[in-house]
Amino acid sequence: MSFYRIRAYARSHAYRASVGACGLMLGLAIAPGMAGAQDVIVGLVTKTEVNPFFVKMRQAAEERAKEKGVKLIARAGKFDGDNEGQVAAIEALISAGAKGILVTPNNSSGMLSVIKKARDAGVLVIALDTATDPAEAVDATFATDNFEAGVQQGAYARKAMGDKKAIVAMLDGTPGGTVDTFRHDGYLKGFGLEANSPSIAGSAITNGAQDKAQIGMENLLSKNGDINAVYTINEPAAAGAYAALKSFGKEGDVMLTSIDGGCAGVRDVKAGKIAATVMQFPYKMASMGVDAVVEYASSGKKPSGFVNTGSYLISDKPVQGLESKDTAWGLKNCWGD
Repeated sequence: MSFYRIRAYARSHAYRASVGACGLMLGLAIAPGMAGAQDVIVGLVTKTEVNPFFVKMRQAAEERAKEKGVKLIARAGKFDGDNEGQVAAIEALISAGAKGILVTPNNSSGMLSVIKKARDAGVLVIALDTATDPAEAVDATFATDNFEAGVQQGAYARKAMGDKKAIVAMLDGTPGGTVDTFRHDGYLKGFGLEANSPSIAGSAITNGAQDKAQIGMENLLSKNGDINAVYTINEPAAAGAYAALKSFGKEGDVMLTSIDGGCAGVRDVKAGKIAATVMQFPYKMASMGVDAVVEYASSGKKPSGFVNTGSYLISDKPVQGLESKDTAWGLKNCWGD
């Protein structure tokens, strides 16, 4: 299934899945302390252990598991893109008897075999944050609509720049993941650019890491000092981009935008380092995921389809025609604590 068909599939199932998710939240039958609850194992496999987004996701899962009286086993890849490490983690969770596994796949098509193995063994598998390819490889996906988040980022950048001619740099994440593709394509749509537009000065792979983003941005600026707009896959990449722009004396001349909505990123928006960011809610994703596994362990009911966990544009410089929240709101709600 193509990335575009994944998105169509996700949106066509959003309503049904959202209704199902509401039922999950209201009808959980295994309560803390109830006999047997402590025997339920929930697995969480994130892309890395160091990215703040996944740290928050693990924290939310730990807190929710404690509330429900179930056991959480959290594992992660060694680095962004470590598909083999995630596969090994899922294999171990199957062997440990996990009732459900929540996974943020590094490679959207690279884990299909082990996911099938888990589901064939009766394990509920839910993708968090990052859809698989095909989307129906898992039982359900709880995530941001990453294409729409990209559209919000791109539309803000274009409107905030007014009539200025755009020369855009693209700081991408990790190839092979739907998040990377959806956000990249969404930004281009929101900005009003085609993939081969002469307005795009170049791109760099950052793996969502600050150091790689800084190096990538420095290389792009060395090739084209007229860059005046920068797309970033996430806020660590935006921080790296800002450091590079500052070293070139261009931090006040470039429309730098991002997606994440972590507290550090919102503070960067407030400080004027990032013009705007799109907030997403990893805390909500993980909490809903644990709830779904608990429900499945109790009743055998499974969620299905795509559940959009929401996003908000955050900026202290709103533009006409785009709904947004200011950083005061953002700091109270960052990542859905």
